[in-house]
Amino acid sequence: MGESTRKTMEKLQLNAALRDIEATKPEKLRKTGRLPAVLYGNKIKNIHLSVDAREFDKILKKAGESTIIELRAEDGKTHPVLIHDVQSHYLKSIPTHVDFYEVSMTEKLKAAVALEFVGESQAVKALGGVLVKVLNEVEVECLPADLPHNIQVSLDVLKTLQDTIHAKDLQIPAKVKLLTPADELVVKVQPPRDVEAELATPVVEDVSKVEGAAEEKPAEAEAEKKE
Repeated sequence: MGESTRKTMEKLQLNAALRDIEATKPEKLRKTGRLPAVLYGNKIKNIHLSVDAREFDKILKKAGESTIIELRAEDGKTHPVLIHDVQSHYLKSIPTHVDFYEVSMTEKLKAAVALEFVGESQAVKALGGVLVKVLNEVEVECLPADLPHNIQVSLDVLKTLQDTIHAKDLQIPAKVKLLTPADELVVKVQPPRDVEAELATPVVEDVSKVEGAAEEKPAEAEAEKKE
């Protein structure tokens, strides 16, 4: 039912500088506009780096966590990486540290790819239904070069309140394997609430438990006195 699209994106590059974790503390580094980072992968040792905070913010908005980035280090080497983890300030919601994961362009990887919902549901527009997005991403496996930036989900197919879209309905590129269970619900339309009917329904409270608890209190108090 859905339409999968791999957006054509420009090659994303980010310069990185080596970081001396003994000489420069993260707080001092951030004040200079640099973001502490670490590069790691299956076949390399951890490398401590720093990147320009503003440049990284631009890259993050374009790439997300499912697009290969060319990380250019001071040693002249270019590392194909994914943004694996971004730690943010608990109040300001700005990045404070980033992990880059170097991938092998010849080995398949598993990654979460964001879903992009496009189009308009007639069940929502004409019937007053409520769109419920159950999944915002799916897990896939493929070579890094085949990793889609996102997968589009067309809402046009949701014409009645009974229509749904499952993972099996998504159009996944031929070189990409879907790992999310096929019967996993992606999006559905919930019938509109009948507010008047809800207000007209009398509320019946079960006070038996409350009354029972009140009756038991004296007995409990007597037992405590005997002890």
